[in-house]
Amino acid sequence: MANRYDVIVVGAGPAGLFAALELSKANLSVLLVDKGKTLEERKCPLKMGLVPTCAHCNSCSLMCGWGGAGAFSDGKLTLTPHFGGNLEKYVGKEKLLALLDEVDSIWMEHGANSAPLFEPDPEFASSVIKRGRVAGLQVIPAKIRHIGTDRTKEVLRNIYHKLRDKVDILMNTEVKSILSEDGKVKGVELVSGERLDAEYVLLAPGREGAPWMERTSKELGLSVDSLPVDVGVRVEIPAELAEELTEQFYEVKAIYNSPTFDDQVRTFCMCPYGEVVTEFQSDGGVVTVNGHSYRDKKTDNTNFAILVSTDFTQPFHDPNGYGVHIARLANMLGGSVLVQRLGDLKLGRRSTRSRIERGLVKPTLVEAEPGDLSFALPYRHLKDILEMLEALESIIPHVNDKYTLLYGIEVKFYSLKLALDSKLKTSVKGLYAAGDGAGVTRGVIQASASGLVSARSIIEEINKTVSNS
Repeated sequence: MANRYDVIVVGAGPAGLFAALELSKANLSVLLVDKGKTLEERKCPLKMGLVPTCAHCNSCSLMCGWGGAGAFSDGKLTLTPHFGGNLEKYVGKEKLLALLDEVDSIWMEHGANSAPLFEPDPEFASSVIKRGRVAGLQVIPAKIRHIGTDRTKEVLRNIYHKLRDKVDILMNTEVKSILSEDGKVKGVELVSGERLDAEYVLLAPGREGAPWMERTSKELGLSVDSLPVDVGVRVEIPAELAEELTEQFYEVKAIYNSPTFDDQVRTFCMCPYGEVVTEFQSDGGVVTVNGHSYRDKKTDNTNFAILVSTDFTQPFHDPNGYGVHIARLANMLGGSVLVQRLGDLKLGRRSTRSRIERGLVKPTLVEAEPGDLSFALPYRHLKDILEMLEALESIIPHVNDKYTLLYGIEVKFYSLKLALDSKLKTSVKGLYAAGDGAGVTRGVIQASASGLVSARSIIEEINKTVSNS
């Protein structure tokens, strides 16, 4: 380890890894630092059956560490510019399309080449789009490469082997603050108190690091815009109900403007034959819910999220805190994640273990506590979710049945967007930002692409400085 580097990359998620891959080609001294564990150390005690409920680990192995949250995600590469982030606003659509192809090839180069590619038949897609439109749904077809939660680790392991001899890697190490002087970045200070100097720093802390990014931006005086906060539930249904769609689309992206409140509601992260899982948000101290899907293991169920996007206006400045508060209410009621049958929710009663056992959907998250989501979710969100489920009947028959399971709370913590230029530079000289934590992206593929953009911008700036000296 050195005390001075050309570039320090904060965060070993997709944005940080792809930036490191690019920077490693330029004969620069690079440090990649992350507060989470190595890939081999990332073991969730709950998933291993060592504890009955979430252990509230200081560094959640499902959320952070080598590969970021993407390491334990569904392993989907969404190869479309229509969703997955805001990178198009920075680089333009034509450049983004080229980046998506390039990033896809890099993932395949490191082991994702055997992953199936899903692209719906145009005639079938047109039929689904028309059915959804009648119900007020905007269905967006996409080209998706599904690596799988299990196979994703193999790809990330290959990336580690590629990088370990080319850059310094510091895991289990938290960055306390970014050092700057006279508007120029100087390096980072670790929680241990150690100072590491660098000419350039790239902030790529990922979705779980959004609260840290928010505090850091305030300390540095960076301009920030709030993004909508996404709060909702994870829906679980028998896999055969969505099989017609998932065989073609793999993941159905549907957007809906709720009739009562005119809020934007969307589906997110569909996991065919997958399982519902918990995640611990260490910064907020809450347990939230997510979904995984594997290549080599299948359940009888399919799950997906329904998220309500809310844009807050002045004087409110804490959308992440709002999401944490709702999740904390659910945790308070059940000790962890709540699960409720849709029929019970509509009848205004809590679900019980016996009612769920008598249902047609067997929960894959067995430790979820039966309860009543209406005590945690605001009425506005509940109404939006119920209206979305009714609309989804047009493309997923029986999704609105009484046996459908709803888990809560699912929150996406990326409600902050740094003011960046087209090269992903901040107003502090030498400081760049990329990925979900910076509000640039909302998924693995665009996060990876943003890592390439920021790294190339840094290399270009270094080369320019050298040529002028």
